[in-house]
Amino acid sequence: MKIKSLLLITFSISVFAGCSSDKDASFTDNCGGKAPGGAVGLLMNINQDIQMGLASVQQIELDPSNYPILDSATNPVAYGHIYRIRNTILNSSKVYYKDEFPWRIRIIKDDNMLNAFCTPGGYIYVYTGIIKYLDNEMQLAGVMGHEIAHADRRHSANQMLKQYGVETLIQIFTSGNTQQIAQIGAQLLALKFSRTDETEADDYSVRYLLGTEYDPQGAKYFFQKISGSATIPEFLSTHPNPDNRVLNIEETWKCLGSGGNTGTFDARYLEFKNCLPK
Repeated sequence: MKIKSLLLITFSISVFAGCSSDKDASFTDNCGGKAPGGAVGLLMNINQDIQMGLASVQQIELDPSNYPILDSATNPVAYGHIYRIRNTILNSSKVYYKDEFPWRIRIIKDDNMLNAFCTPGGYIYVYTGIIKYLDNEMQLAGVMGHEIAHADRRHSANQMLKQYGVETLIQIFTSGNTQQIAQIGAQLLALKFSRTDETEADDYSVRYLLGTEYDPQGAKYFFQKISGSATIPEFLSTHPNPDNRVLNIEETWKCLGSGGNTGTFDARYLEFKNCLPK
């Protein structure tokens, strides 16, 4: 038997052994909610997501000119705010891989970039540009919930599976070929999500925030603010129309019962913005 075939069998067995029908059932609702699944759920262990995420992290850390990361030790107040928002989302009980992924978060100092992203395996990056652009903490929580959903729903991993196939991905990461691993890390940073993935991430942002102190429609207010701008950011150019996304978020929220809190925390967010470097 070929070694790569044996790895694939072992890999698949570990996936099925780790499945929990009780856990999956708790993530099912009448509005399309379900545990992450599909081909990536059947063929790829989540450790593969973490490996891919770390490959992207390495590319980021090797490129401080394009990714100037704020040091957490010298910016403790700013990181205290971003950690609190992240932890509130993770503790909502609706993030499927809350305990499996590291969910490490970093702030990138670039006031001109209205963006945030999350690599496979839960490595989160938020630009100072989007933090300063938004009006309150609830809006940022909506955006962060959306990005967390991309990792939690394994959207990037699913795309890489389609592109490479599971055997090739396993071979690359088990071989330790640094050049190939770096290539995957760079590809992930340039990856564009499908419209279906973007819509699902919007839906799950509502679910994540529903059990928190925030308004569950936090992402909606970001899209409303963006749609009123003179220029739509480039990273949204291939995404669903912001107005359509607002309607979709409202429909998901209504389907889930139109509940949740209405907290925006404007004053607390102003403190966050003011502690960021100019």
